[in-house]
Amino acid sequence: MLLALERATVRFGGRPVLDAVDLEVAEHQVVCVLGPSGSGKSTLLRAVAGLQRLDDGRVLLDGRDQAGVPPHRRGVGLMFQDHQLFPQRDVAGNVAFGLRMHGASRKHQDARVGELLDLVGLPGAGRRAVTALSGGEQQRVALARALAPSPRLLMLDEPLGQLDRSLRERLVVELRELFGRLGTTVLAVTHDQGEAFALADRVVVMRDGRIAQSGTPLEVWQRPADAFVARFLGFGNVVPATVAGEAADTPWGKVPVPPGSAQGERTLLVRPAGVRLVAADAGLRCRVSARTFQGTHVAVHLQPEDAPRLEAACALRDAPEAGTEVGVEFDAADVVVLG
Repeated sequence: MLLALERATVRFGGRPVLDAVDLEVAEHQVVCVLGPSGSGKSTLLRAVAGLQRLDDGRVLLDGRDQAGVPPHRRGVGLMFQDHQLFPQRDVAGNVAFGLRMHGASRKHQDARVGELLDLVGLPGAGRRAVTALSGGEQQRVALARALAPSPRLLMLDEPLGQLDRSLRERLVVELRELFGRLGTTVLAVTHDQGEAFALADRVVVMRDGRIAQSGTPLEVWQRPADAFVARFLGFGNVVPATVAGEAADTPWGKVPVPPGSAQGERTLLVRPAGVRLVAADAGLRCRVSARTFQGTHVAVHLQPEDAPRLEAACALRDAPEAGTEVGVEFDAADVVVLG
């Protein structure tokens, strides 16, 4: 195992911001740590890099305890959200920085800089001033600089956080392809679930300094561990329920659940695709309070009488207008009984 954290703990003012975390990252794996502000994800990254001392537990790289090993001796690369490029140096000077610190010859520096600028899509940009670059170009330079010394582990702190949405979506695909081609081992932190799910082989969701769930993007998306993870991923149709057999008593009435679901007092998630709109005199009666265009579908926001709001996903041609009275039925295939 390339990286292992064993009960890693960091306290600020006596309060744990990283609370006995166990985490492993295998060689060539891309792991994204996902969570809201204050969840401990950036502290985790800094602890692995050696920028934050652990109060308890261990960080191991290639099985070796990193206690007392300074950041520049750990063989890891770190790329920050704000790039932290050197404005007084040109593009080549920024990319070659780590190589110079490792005593590489000028010939090797020049060859490696050219290779990396080609790799990140900036061929021939070595003499350009970094202050003249766009945000996306600066991001590519920062990535090339982090990759230059061939780190055994590349760590990314909100790597695309300052970019506009269209550029972010394009770059995340490029990063995924690049890491796959290079076989780079990556530990990234982000608050953006779309970014994490597009980039990662494994997603780790953090809450209050602890790991709330870890799994492949598909596993986490299909079966959130609990109500916190479900809501953090953007699911709003989450309510307490009592499951008996293949039905659950909920604030929305009886809702069908998949065969084999856990029984008793539980939390229920109904995906918007599982909220089916029917005639107003059938199913749960609701009023359409709003509808929002989501690109691939329309999110229809529904207000039942004396029950929590619901969100349904509809094709544009089928979406009712705000103020319309509709009925709702539920599809068990899109109902998840959470742990």
